Amino acid sequence: MGKEIVNTSGAPAAIGPYSQAVRVGQFLFASGQLGLDPVTGELRDGIEAQTRQALANMQAVLAAAGATTKDVVKTTIFLADMADFTVVNRIYAEVFSEEPPARSTVQVAALPKNGLIEIEMIAWVGD
Repeated sequence: MGKEIVNTSGAPAAIGPYSQAVRVGQFLFASGQLGLDPVTGELRDGIEAQTRQALANMQAVLAAAGATTKDVVKTTIFLADMADFTVVNRIYAEVFSEEPPARSTVQVAALPKNGLIEIEMIAWVGD
């Protein structure tokens, strides 16, 4: 079973030696997305804007692999401040309103570019 690298200009380019996503068999493993504007490379202002942008970036990566948020089976959310949990949940629920995937949320000491949130996903792209 080989691996296929997935990249799209609809999401920010990787800021290190990694791919936006890798498809292996029927699974897509998407690297974490920050709330970076894919055109300017700059972080959006505030947790709400960064959350919305991180989710939009992730949707662009999923689309590049022929998937949607309905195909996501697991997400991990990294927060710079757990006090943002309620705001993030509200926005996340707009994207995952039905049959949400399994999820973990953790607070971290810091995120790249001093981001407030990073979201990674695993999707089932089989069948």
